[in-house]
Order: sequence, then C-alpha cells, then structure tokens
Amino acid sequence: MPHDLPPLDDRRSNVPSEFRDLLFDINHPRLADARSRSVRGYSDALEENPMPRDLRAYWRSLAKAPFHGLTCDGTCEPGLFSLADEGAPAEQMIAAARRLLDVVDPDQKQRLCHSITSPAWRLWSNPEFLWNDNGLRLDECSDAVRTAALAVVAASLSANGYEKARGCMKTNAFLGELTQLQHIMNEFSYNFVLYGEPSGDQPWGWNLYGHHLALNCFILDRQMVISPTFMGAEPNLIDEGPDAGLKMFVAEEANGLALMRSLGPILRSKAQILPAMEGAGVPAGRFHPADGFHLGGAFQDNRIVAPEGICAAHLDHSQQRRLVDLMATFVEYLPSAPLEARVSQFERHLDRTYWSWIGGYGDDDPFYYRIQSPVAMMEFDHHLGIWLTNTTPAKCHIHTVVRTPNGNDYGVDLLRQHLNEIHVGPKGFNIE
Repeated sequence: MPHDLPPLDDRRSNVPSEFRDLLFDINHPRLADARSRSVRGYSDALEENPMPRDLRAYWRSLAKAPFHGLTCDGTCEPGLFSLADEGAPAEQMIAAARRLLDVVDPDQKQRLCHSITSPAWRLWSNPEFLWNDNGLRLDECSDAVRTAALAVVAASLSANGYEKARGCMKTNAFLGELTQLQHIMNEFSYNFVLYGEPSGDQPWGWNLYGHHLALNCFILDRQMVISPTFMGAEPNLIDEGPDAGLKMFVAEEANGLALMRSLGPILRSKAQILPAMEGAGVPAGRFHPADGFHLGGAFQDNRIVAPEGICAAHLDHSQQRRLVDLMATFVEYLPSAPLEARVSQFERHLDRTYWSWIGGYGDDDPFYYRIQSPVAMMEFDHHLGIWLTNTTPAKCHIHTVVRTPNGNDYGVDLLRQHLNEIHVGPKGFNIE
C-alpha cells in the first residue's frame, strides 16, 4: 500500500534537543506550586486562574448543546456514511473488553461502564488537568486492570497506531520527568471508559483521554469509527532514557511540508491563508492559547468550519496521491481493513477536499495545515509552549486532530442508522 508507514521504532531522530533551551527552571514557582498539589488539587486550583477558568466555562457551554456534528455551513450533509461490513477486528476487541470486565471490581465496573449514548463520550479533553474524571484513571489502577484496559486499545488499533498512542503516553511521561511533575503527567495519567455492552451485534465503544492523547472508538458489528482523536507531544522528541530518539509525528510534519512545497507559486499562495503564525496579520479570535490554530479540538463537536485554501481537484495526480497518503497517515491507527475503507472514502470525495496552510514553509518555520472534506478533517499545528517557555509556536510542540464531520464523530450517524433499522428511531436520542 502506498500509505503504509514504517514501525515507530524506525522513526528515530538524531535531531539536537532544541527544546532543552526552553525548559523552565526546575524551581520555577509554577512548577513548585503544581508539585505541591495532587492532580485533583492542581486541577481545582486552576479555577483561580482566569484563562483556565474561562476555558472551562466555555467548554461547559459547548457540552450543553445537543450533538449535531462539525459542518462547513451548519447543516449536516446526508448520505455520506452507510452501515457496512468493513472488516473491523470485532472478535478480538470484544474478547479484550470482556477480559477487562472480568478483572475490575464492582465499584470499578460501575465507574467504567456507561450507556452507548452517555454524555461522557463528549467530555474528553487533552490538557494535563483532570476536569472530567470519568471511567477509570489508569495510574490509579492495579497493573492487571491497567494492562487489561490497554489491551482493549491494542485490540482496536493497528500495530503502528497503538505504538503511536503509546508514544504520546511515553512522551507525556518524559515531560513529567523533565518538570518533576510525574504525579500529574506520567505514562498512565489517562482515563478509560467503556460504552455499551461489548457485543458482536450491538453498538459499543470506548474512549481514552488525557494529556496529548484522546481516542474515541465506536464499533457496530464489523464497522468502526475512531474519531474525534487528539494526539500531540511537548516536546516531540525524547532525548534520553530507554525511549531516547523517539520523535513523534515525523510523517505528518515532513509529508505535509513536502506537499506544500510541491505546489506551484499560484496554488501555494492560495493554499497559504496566512503567511505567519503570529503578528498583526492573524485575525482576532483565530488563535487560541489552548487550541492554537486548530479548530476541531475538545468540545468542538458542533463547530462550523468553512473550507479554506485550495481544492484537491486543482492538484495534479501525484499531488493528489500525496494528499490521500497524508490523510491515511492521520488515521493509521485504524486496523488494515477499516483503514482501506476509510481511504476509499477519502478518495471518493477528493474533488471536495481542501488543503490550507498557515505559516512559512522553510526548514525552520512553524506551521499549521488543515485537510478538510465532507467525510474527514485533519489538522496539524505547531504550538506555543505550555510546559516549555516559548510564547510563540515552535516545532518542538505538536498537536494533531482528526474529526469525522457531518454527524459521524463518535459513530453517531451509524448509530442512528442502526436504531432506525431496528425501529427504535432517533427520537430522543442524543449524546448530550
């Protein structure tokens, strides 16, 4: 397959650790204060800070709105998704989920298990603070429970996808070591939730969320949807310890830049909607300190995002192939058969797929890009420092987002179709 990628072990880097120049002094008051609090105490204390307090209020307001789906104009386009056997690894997923249910105690099971339409689906977030403590917090579980929960994730993802997810978790642990905040940021500081009853003929799913990693996986029969997803890293390179040399999002960064550079001057100027990621040219409200430039992050389930840049119909065949391969890279967490089905979906809508870019395209320039079609939205963003000191976007901090627009995030459109087929109908149904 042209979009196959090498295992993450082959994506190692010899790039100098430039992020080292951006570390806070280990005794900086911000680190010292966080170090003195539990993860819940730290999260509660953020309510005293205007920016996090306002962000939480904003998120709460968004979560109250009934789920509609991300769209380009406020209206969900019908007929984009259909029930089908796409070869999802249902049997191994069900077996892994049932093993997890066998090892949790009754109290853990009550916290772990939610209905398929639970509002907890939409309460994921990607920062390090713990505001929506749903399901099981893995760093507070026994090894047996934690191993069983991660086995569900592994059974649901491709080998590369699972390694990428674990790479986000390991990079989070590395950041915790750099800041001496391991009680807040560690390899297992993530929440895991099950939705529905793991079954071969009923809809069910799970989500895993925490700092720089959020995965939402829905499965019905042998068809799956994994979105929204958020994967990121600060820093994006581990330069010491057992995982030294692991660099995250190499393909997304390099191949996105290569596609931009492959464009002729006219197309490149149309794709580049802003020449820089900072300065007077950035419209008010386009950049957010928490979200950076990406538009599809936590709680943006109903956002209206108009396509920008250039349409893939104007690209030559090789550039179109680059674009589809890049889209496949963003969803490489899908097992092979569902990945093939998803890529075919991308290809069918290529004439309505848009590519847009913010920032420069030199070797050292930070940038943002978005790929947007009726059936997918992918974003790549070089971010400002949160636990590093850079106050403008830098290439050592990366966020990536994947959305399924027009109402099929969390598999909602497929779930509605399923309910209609069994004569339940969508009346009253909502993930809210």
